[in-house]
Amino acid sequence: MSSDEPGATPFHSAQASFSKFQRQYQQTLDRWTPHVFQRWLATFCLLALFMLRIVLSQGWYIVCYGLAIYLLNLLLAFLQPKFDPSLEDDLLADEIEEGGDQSVPVLPSQRDDEFRPFVRRLPEWQFWLSATRATLISLFCTVSEIFDVPVYWPILVVYFCVLFALTMRRQIQHMIKYKYIPFDIGRKARYGGSK
Repeated sequence: MSSDEPGATPFHSAQASFSKFQRQYQQTLDRWTPHVFQRWLATFCLLALFMLRIVLSQGWYIVCYGLAIYLLNLLLAFLQPKFDPSLEDDLLADEIEEGGDQSVPVLPSQRDDEFRPFVRRLPEWQFWLSATRATLISLFCTVSEIFDVPVYWPILVVYFCVLFALTMRRQIQHMIKYKYIPFDIGRKARYGGSK
């Protein structure tokens, strides 16, 4: 329905404009999908611009801290498997405690020698998109004085470093315990071929 038709309302034209914007936005994202290096380079440039803004203005430390915590959460989700083996162990232990039916044989689900790709809790695309959006929002927040809350920034830096060290230590211990690496390193084994 065009805006020239007699039954058209401003709501319909605004809805049509928003729908057109959504399609253009999705087409732009679809074009960027295969260009991994360029996408991340653009995001790091945005982060550098944000950090330059923080350093030169000497303010908005709370916004910077919030962005750092959010990016740390994204990184942890990126490094974690989609199906957490520790949760499967807990469920199995609970079932054994409750006296689950042990007489039903269960087929093995995976062989130890076959290649199993690492499936992330947060895919790379979503990680990039969320990190870029958060950086853009943080840059936008540095325009307004409302978000420039006075804080003693060295405490925030120390707290973030301690938080980063503790969470990464826990993540590395989890990776060692359940023997997974969240990156494709080396050659993949072929099925049925000689070793």
